[in-house]
Amino acid sequence: MDVLNYKIKKEEISLEFPSNSLIAVLVGHHSINLVKLEKLTDVNITLFGNQFSISGDPENINKAKSIISNVYHKLSLEKSDISEFDFSNFETEFRMIQGITSKLKPNQKFDKNENLKFDTWKKSIIPKSIGQKKYFKALNDFELVFGLGPAGTGKSYLAVAKGIHMLKKGLIDKIILTRPAVEAGERLGFLPGDMKEKIDPYLRPIYDALYEMMPADRVEKKIQTGEIEIAPLAFMRGRTFTNSFVIVDEAQNTTSIQMKMVLTRIGQGSRMVINGDLSQVDLPTGQISGLKESKKILSKIRDVKIIYLDANDVVRHPIVAKIIKAYDEFNKN
Repeated sequence: MDVLNYKIKKEEISLEFPSNSLIAVLVGHHSINLVKLEKLTDVNITLFGNQFSISGDPENINKAKSIISNVYHKLSLEKSDISEFDFSNFETEFRMIQGITSKLKPNQKFDKNENLKFDTWKKSIIPKSIGQKKYFKALNDFELVFGLGPAGTGKSYLAVAKGIHMLKKGLIDKIILTRPAVEAGERLGFLPGDMKEKIDPYLRPIYDALYEMMPADRVEKKIQTGEIEIAPLAFMRGRTFTNSFVIVDEAQNTTSIQMKMVLTRIGQGSRMVINGDLSQVDLPTGQISGLKESKKILSKIRDVKIIYLDANDVVRHPIVAKIIKAYDEFNKN
C-alpha cells in the first residue's frame, strides 16, 4: 500500500499597531482574547510590544489578520465604548468574514470600508452578521421593511436603533413602537393594573433597547412629550402616522385584519418596520398569521423589502444559534 507523504504549508505574518493602550484592551486580561482567537481561527498568535505575529495555514492567517485589524479599527473609533468590549467583538468579525467568504462570487471583492452604523445618544450601532448587514441596508433604503427571523437576530434592536438615529438627526418627529397584545400562555385579565401596566411587560424588550441607546431621563421625557410612543397594536386603529418611524414587533401574532390595518396607517414622511418570528406564533389554532399572509401578498412590490435572518445572525450566546439550528432540524424531520 502506498503511503502519501505531504507537508502542511505554514506561513507567518506580522501586524503592528500604534496604540499600546488599545492593544491592551484588545488582547484582554492575561491575553485571554488572543487564546480564544487562536482556537477560533486555528492559528498561533504571539504579541511582542505592539506587534502581533500570526502563523499557520495561509487562509486562516488572513482571517485572523482581518479580525484583529477590524476590531482594532473599531476600538479606535471615537464613539466606541471600550468598557463594553469583550471577545464577542472577535466572534462578530469572524461571523462576518465567514459569511462574506462563503457568499462572494468568484473574483468578487468585499468592500471592507463600507461604513454602516446608526448613531444614538449613547453609542453607535453596527451590524454583526451578514444578515444584519442586509437588514441595515434595507432600513436605510426602504420605507417599508419586513424583518423575519428567530429571537436573538437583532430585528427589534436594530429597528429601534434606526428610529433613534433618525429622531436624533431630526429626520422624523416621533417613534411609534407597537405590538399585538397576544397572550403567550398567560391571561392579560389576570395581571394587575390598568391596560398600560398589563401591556408593559410585553414591551419590555423595546424599553430595554431604548434605555441602552438613550439616557433614562431622555427616554422618559420623550415618552411624556409623545416623541416616543409605546402602545398595543389595537390602539393604532383609525390613525395616520406622519413623519414617524413605526416599529411593529412580534408581528407573527397579528391577525390578517390587524396587519392590513397597521400597514395602511403609513402617512407622509414615515417609515415602517414589521418584525416577527413565524416559528413562534401564539394565535389560536387555525387562525392565520397576518405576518405570514402579508409576506406572500406584498413580496412582489418593489418598494417593500423582506429580509430573512437565521441562526447564523444570532448575536446572543453562541449556544442559542445551536439551539435554533437543532429545533429547525427537528421540525424538518
